[in-house]
Amino acid sequence: MNVPFLNPGAQFHTLRTEILAAVEGVLAKGHYILGPNVAAFEQQAAAFCGAKFGIGVNSGSDALTLALRALDIGPGDEVITTPFTYIAPAESIHQVGAKIVFADIHPRRFTLDPAEVARRITPRTKAIIPVHLFGQAAPLRDLERFGLPLIEDCAQAIGVNYGGRPVAGHGVLGCLSFYPTKNLGACGDGGLVVTSDEALAKKLRMLRVHGIEKRYHHDLHGYNSRLDELQAAILRVKLPHLNAGNARRAEIAARYNSGFADLPLELPEVQPGSTHIFHVYALLSDRRDELQAHLAANGVPTIIYYPAPLHLQQCYADQGWRAGDFPVAESVSRRILPLPMYPELPDEQVDWVVRQVRAFFGK
Repeated sequence: MNVPFLNPGAQFHTLRTEILAAVEGVLAKGHYILGPNVAAFEQQAAAFCGAKFGIGVNSGSDALTLALRALDIGPGDEVITTPFTYIAPAESIHQVGAKIVFADIHPRRFTLDPAEVARRITPRTKAIIPVHLFGQAAPLRDLERFGLPLIEDCAQAIGVNYGGRPVAGHGVLGCLSFYPTKNLGACGDGGLVVTSDEALAKKLRMLRVHGIEKRYHHDLHGYNSRLDELQAAILRVKLPHLNAGNARRAEIAARYNSGFADLPLELPEVQPGSTHIFHVYALLSDRRDELQAHLAANGVPTIIYYPAPLHLQQCYADQGWRAGDFPVAESVSRRILPLPMYPELPDEQVDWVVRQVRAFFGK
């Protein structure tokens, strides 16, 4: 048996009729940029996240950059984030000219460790970007106590609840990605910033279109970063199915957990007060590389998220970080192994993965 690690096309086949009708509707109307589908999706997604306003942008990465710009963060400022995630949060801090400040992570939940954050706050700290990694929330309640603006990176976590409320609506700004492999994935790039602050929403709408409020009058140094009308139409079709897809992911994770319970592995640990939507199901093993090779030989491909923490990436070689600076993130990078996970993954393929993992340990 060969088990796909991801299969973004599977959802299209389920929703084919609705998606094609939505795309045809956009093409027929001829309103391709910031049209009615973008406006409707912005409202629907913001409400889903417990926020008042949604601002569609080109990508989740742009969402983070524009969020920092909206808060007037730039040279001389510091922003704290995690070294164990995709590069987008650190990249956005760099792009606005601020200083990236990393704080280490929890060894089993992989999100920011509040005690490590506290050690790195200075008078120049202007914001924290907590990443809700792999589909569960960062410890927002503890981070809120620092009294700094939170820019929530929810790229992997739309549909997560923390303390009974959706993520993205806790911080002053929440940033979403609709990259095709995300739990709510477009058929291309796309992103969204949500906020309940009307002034920030207005500023973000200007920033995404060259700093314009009135056409051809540029009040801010802006960007060309707009959510595409076609992608918004597709996302409107998919949004009502998101909770069911997240529930199926949780079922698959429970099946994995049951199958691995007696093995010498560290299984995903859920943040207290948070749901988990398992954008990624990742276990930890001291024999990660051997296990990965065994699975590959038996039809189970895996991808490592993330093989090197951000402070050890070549693009930051001039920043002075060294191996050992963030030991938990480094340890997790050496031991983590994500397994196949997407809602359309059938039980027989989940069970095949379980059998292959068990066989590696002689079970």
